[in-house]
Amino acid sequence: MFDFITDKFIKLQRKILGYGKLSDKEINDALREIRMALLEADVNYKVVGEFIKEFQDKLATQKLKDSLDPKDFINVALFQELVNLLGKTPQKIKFTSQPTIIALVGLQGSGKTTTAAKIAQKFKNKNPLLVACDTKRPAASEQLKILATKISVGFFDVLSNAVLTCQEALNYASRAGHQLIIIDTAGRIHIDNELMEELVQIKHEINPHYVILVVDGMIGQDAINQASEFHKRLGLSGIIMTKLDGDAKGGAVISIRKATGVPVYYIGVGEGVDDLEEFIPERMAMRILGRGDILTIQEKVMQAVSPQKQQEIAEKFLKGKFDLNDFLEQLQAIRKMGNINKLIELVPFAKGLKGVSSIDEEEFKRTEAIILSMTKEERKNPEIIDGSRRRRIAYGSGTTVEEVNRLLKEYQSLKRLMSDLKQNNLKILKRLR
Repeated sequence: MFDFITDKFIKLQRKILGYGKLSDKEINDALREIRMALLEADVNYKVVGEFIKEFQDKLATQKLKDSLDPKDFINVALFQELVNLLGKTPQKIKFTSQPTIIALVGLQGSGKTTTAAKIAQKFKNKNPLLVACDTKRPAASEQLKILATKISVGFFDVLSNAVLTCQEALNYASRAGHQLIIIDTAGRIHIDNELMEELVQIKHEINPHYVILVVDGMIGQDAINQASEFHKRLGLSGIIMTKLDGDAKGGAVISIRKATGVPVYYIGVGEGVDDLEEFIPERMAMRILGRGDILTIQEKVMQAVSPQKQQEIAEKFLKGKFDLNDFLEQLQAIRKMGNINKLIELVPFAKGLKGVSSIDEEEFKRTEAIILSMTKEERKNPEIIDGSRRRRIAYGSGTTVEEVNRLLKEYQSLKRLMSDLKQNNLKILKRLR
């Protein structure tokens, strides 16, 4: 996500950090490069112009250039302006009515149907009902039904027309006790009057609490045109940007808030039903500047491993009692957090570090298979694993003896590290407690 623009900003930061002090010329040069980076990332040219002007005015009126060193120029001034551009504070969907109705709108192929399932998964405690409203594309209804079954939530099939479907779905939801209704409306290849009239009718008849536009983040500046047109006709509540895990330059998500005045609620970062992230301006600004997103990593860790378990593992490690059972548990917890390479993107400046830009996830699977092919006793005491046991483990895991040897060698290195730490573990354990 944001690879293109992040690379630009990382290079700019390195250049600015080489300055001893920021003169007017150097600031103007930096602003010119910021402008070019944003434009090349498909940020709307009007948004770029306003952003640069506001940033320039703030630097001048507050005389920031006289008090900022090159590091603060990036870490404070530019970061704050990006946060302002992205919307300052995150906006949340609130459940003040029973049921709460969300109507998803957008063009065909933007990811509405998948996004509907992702929202249902995120708010599964609200007993969501997914409503298919595309009368012209039967495959859309079938796809939504499959997704509803996959995540075990309610589904209401499309009827003869979209408005009738919504009305009947509301009646059904009241009887069945659904607290959240998510309407997957029809899409078109491009905006047309027929589509808009249908959406206007749906809004008029059922009065949804949220009308959210789902936009493909890979379409660049056209995302602004789409959002503006939908907002003009329907009065949008907010936006969800999809496909930001692909080759999207990131420009649309940067400028769409400023161009439309409506918030971005979520961003889609994958095809899985859990791949929907809350849009938090400060965290997005950090990612764009290449500073990572440690808070999101922390949240993923907390979801995968309880604090109590984390402490137990830490104490085992420091006492020298960390065995392959614990190693397997940690490996599975890491995989539970999601795509490893997506997590690496959240590490500050990871893209600029040699050897950590990507990880072969197949290696994780092979390691897990090797450990699972061991007996409980072998995991607890790897020292007993002789040549014949290694051959059996390799055969059982579909790997080679060399790969088994490599894992055991890495484990022995870890044991030596634990032995070195054992001398000073009392002080560390006190801090953990």
